[in-house]
Amino acid sequence: MKIRGAVLDQIGLPRPYTTSTPLTISELELAPPGDDELLVRIEAAGLCHSDLSVIDGNRVRPVPMLLGHEAAGVVERAGRSAGLQPGQRLVLTFLPRCGQCAGCATDGLAPCVPGSEANGHGTLMDGDVRLSRNGAPVLHHLGVSGFATHAVVDRRSVVPVDTDVPPVVASLLGCAVLTGGGAILNAGRPRAGETVIVVGLGGVGMAAVLTALAHDDVRVIGVDTLSDKLHHARTLGAHDALTPDEATARGVKAPIVIEAAGNGAALETAIGLTAPGGRTITVGLPKPDTRISVAPLGFVAEGRSLVGSYLGSSVPSRDIPRFVELWRAGRLPVEKLVSARITLDDINTGMEQLADGRAIRHVIEFG
Repeated sequence: MKIRGAVLDQIGLPRPYTTSTPLTISELELAPPGDDELLVRIEAAGLCHSDLSVIDGNRVRPVPMLLGHEAAGVVERAGRSAGLQPGQRLVLTFLPRCGQCAGCATDGLAPCVPGSEANGHGTLMDGDVRLSRNGAPVLHHLGVSGFATHAVVDRRSVVPVDTDVPPVVASLLGCAVLTGGGAILNAGRPRAGETVIVVGLGGVGMAAVLTALAHDDVRVIGVDTLSDKLHHARTLGAHDALTPDEATARGVKAPIVIEAAGNGAALETAIGLTAPGGRTITVGLPKPDTRISVAPLGFVAEGRSLVGSYLGSSVPSRDIPRFVELWRAGRLPVEKLVSARITLDDINTGMEQLADGRAIRHVIEFG
C-alpha cells in the first residue's frame, strides 16, 4: 500500500533544520504484515531526542530510514499469529522483547538481544524490511518508523490499550513515560518522605517529574539550565526548580537523582546532588565519545551508586498498564508534557525546536 512518511537520507546535515530539511516527506510502499506482524494506522507520534540523535549523527543508523519511535495507532490488519483484532489501539514501543533471551530474563534491566540486533540493522524482528521507495528498501527506525501514516510492526513491539486512552497520551507512553517514568518506578522506587531530583527537563525528565509526583509524600526538585523549563516543572507541581549552580550552591541532595539530559555535565551534576547512600540513575543517551570526571571515593565512602537505566528498566507489557491506571486516576497528567501539536509536514521545524532545547514534546497528529 502507499503511505506518506518522513525519511532520513543523509545524516549530519547542518542546522537550522528548517533550511537543510534532513527529513523528506516521501511517498513509500508498505508491504503487508507477516504472520506475527500488524498493519497499524498511526494516530500520533512524538518527536524525541532519540530521533534527533540519528539526524545529527550522535547515533549512527543505516540510511535511508523512516524515523519515529514514539507512537500510537490502531490495528488495520493483523497477521494470522499476531493475536489482535482490527480497531485495537496500540502503544508502539522502540525495544521489542522476545521474552526468551538472556536480556529479557533480567526483568527490564537489560535490553532484548534479538530486539537490539534488529534495531541496529533497521529491520523488524524477523530480519525483513517492509518499506520501500521507488523500488529501493527504506529501513525501519527501532522497529516502529512512526513518522508515517501507517506502519508494519512486530507484535512484540506493541502494547494494547483501551480506546479511552487518547492517541496523544498513548504515544507518549511508548518512550517519554516509559523511560522517565520507568526510571522512577523501576530503578528509583521512592518511598514516602524521600526527595527525588530530576536533572534535565525535556520530555523524559518531565515524565520522571510527573511520575515521582504521583507518589504520596515525595518531594520533587527539577534541575535544568533553561528558565522556561524550570517554570514548566513548577506548573507540573515540582516543589522546587533550580539551575545546576543554584542546586549546588544550596547544597541540595537527594537519595534518588535521575539524569535525563544525555550529556556529561548533567551527569556530573546529578552525581554531585546524590546524597550518601543514594542512587544516581542515568537514562539520557550522550554522544558515544562523552567522558565524565568524578571522584570514585564518594561511591565507596558514602555508599552511593551509579545506575544505568535503558528505557527506564521497563518491560512495556508490564509497565504501560501501570501508567495507564495512574493516568486514569488523574495522578499522571501525561497531556501536560505536550508543548505543541503539529502535522507531518511541520516535522523539520519541530526537530529544529527540539534541537534548540526549548521543546518538551512536540506531537504529530495524523488526521
